Amino acid sequence: MNIGIIGAGHIGSALAVRLVSLGHNVYIANSRGPETLKDVARKTGATPVTAPEAARHGDIIVVTIPLKNIPDLPKDLFQGVAADVPVIDTSNYYPLLRDGRMPELETGELTESEWVQQHLGRPVVKVFNNIYAHHLEQKGQPAGTPGRIALPVAGDEAAAKQKVMALVEELGFDAVDDGTLHESWRQQPGTPSYGADMPADKLHEHLASLGPRRTAAQHAEYLANHARQEQEMMKQFQQSSSAE
Repeated sequence: MNIGIIGAGHIGSALAVRLVSLGHNVYIANSRGPETLKDVARKTGATPVTAPEAARHGDIIVVTIPLKNIPDLPKDLFQGVAADVPVIDTSNYYPLLRDGRMPELETGELTESEWVQQHLGRPVVKVFNNIYAHHLEQKGQPAGTPGRIALPVAGDEAAAKQKVMALVEELGFDAVDDGTLHESWRQQPGTPSYGADMPADKLHEHLASLGPRRTAAQHAEYLANHARQEQEMMKQFQQSSSAE
């Protein structure tokens, strides 16, 4: 396939490495222009392009940029892109580390990917947001391998979701249906599946245990969990910076 990746950070680069190794043609873009992606091209084998070119080249498109930058994408990003081309959203909301406060994401009424979908004006499929980039690049395994990592996949359009789930499987992970985009809160930061690398049976069991509708108690608990995670990440970053 031709796969367009908009975002050349940790997840975008990890995906590019794996997808190129599987024989796909990968076109990668960032906000600064293709001339700034020479190192990424050497590392991944992907072809640097502009964001609109990445979108137009893709049989599948991956949007993997900081959440706060989603509104800055070109308004005509998907001009000329067929309606049945799946758009993957990998983003997470990090209010302390990166994004600042977004009140509409703190009420519990919208999931992160529903917010992204509104801004992009295209249906999105949520995946690759709850696995560390180096695990995504290095820990894929053949189907049937005991303990194979499972990834939740959420979306509202069945055909797009199936294409994305097939890609997840090809990358070496079990694809687990996480329901609609409104149910994708179950794979957001602060939830037990975030970064947990669960196998498929455990992930199925966990998602079912949460139920489809996020309760006020669940929302409060996971927001608090995420705040603690961010604070710990900030502390680790500061310690690493001072050690240098």
